[in-house]
Amino acid sequence: MDARDREGLIPLLVLAGPTAVGKTDLSIDLAKRINAEIISADSVQIYRGLDIGSAKVSLMQRQTIAHHLVDVVDSDQSFSVADYQVLASSAIEDVWRRGHFPLLVGGTGLWIRALTQNYPFPKETPSNRNLREHLADIGEHYGWDGLRRQLRLVDPDSWEHIHPNDHRRMIRALEVFLTTQRRLPRNTGGAWRYQTRYWVLTRPLLDLQERIRQRVEAMLAEGFEEEVRELLRQGLSPKAQSMGSIGYRDMVDWFWGKSTRSERDMLIIKHTRAYAKRQLTWWRSEPEARWLDLSVWSHDEILSRLELSAQELISSQ
Repeated sequence: MDARDREGLIPLLVLAGPTAVGKTDLSIDLAKRINAEIISADSVQIYRGLDIGSAKVSLMQRQTIAHHLVDVVDSDQSFSVADYQVLASSAIEDVWRRGHFPLLVGGTGLWIRALTQNYPFPKETPSNRNLREHLADIGEHYGWDGLRRQLRLVDPDSWEHIHPNDHRRMIRALEVFLTTQRRLPRNTGGAWRYQTRYWVLTRPLLDLQERIRQRVEAMLAEGFEEEVRELLRQGLSPKAQSMGSIGYRDMVDWFWGKSTRSERDMLIIKHTRAYAKRQLTWWRSEPEARWLDLSVWSHDEILSRLELSAQELISSQ
């Protein structure tokens, strides 16, 4: 789909980027300039109660600029990319219909791609749920390596891109293949659903790694340990989907005695840095992504550039 084919579609500005790059503050300042409401594309901030460990946008910030798809799912619930696609598309249409500009902000690349390129997903059925539970039982009781080998046979692209510890996405890829005989969609060739400008925010790797270290230390100082302890005290299963998130998984392992406190803190930093690298690798495969190095441009220069991008989208209507 070329630019002419997208005329008349809802305009959507996308601000993606790895964890700790600086998306939140920039997106709020930009939203003030362009009369926007923010649609979150963050697979952890979607959960109620997972606040500190997700660096969730604060209540004060949400009172300043409307945010959608934050705190919409209980921490014990499962939530899929297909669920996100439905809720986010509805939010975008609502924001645009009320005369505001939709601004999509987040670091979950698959969610962004599924939403903007309108991926088709199998309809949710009891048999789908049973299949996912069956695959999870196989992984838990017989080992995840066997499922990884199966995934490599049926969907080598997903096998390459999905981390061995990301059991949920591994199960999802196998589910899609077993129910549709198709591989998990990764690039639909540009079947864009919106008139989109896709920006990826970045920084030099060493700078990003230092920001991640500082963020993790701030989270720990703010009470990350107490947050997870309270969630478990309230009855949340350590095996809940939400507890598989970066940082939370390491915190749960520490509660189970698998690491010391100092080892836990280093593991959170290590795993968050590895996640940031995977995020950047993902966006390098997005042909329409435009990159902005936040270490090169000043805050005001970046805002002006993004504001112009939003104006171009509006003028294309």
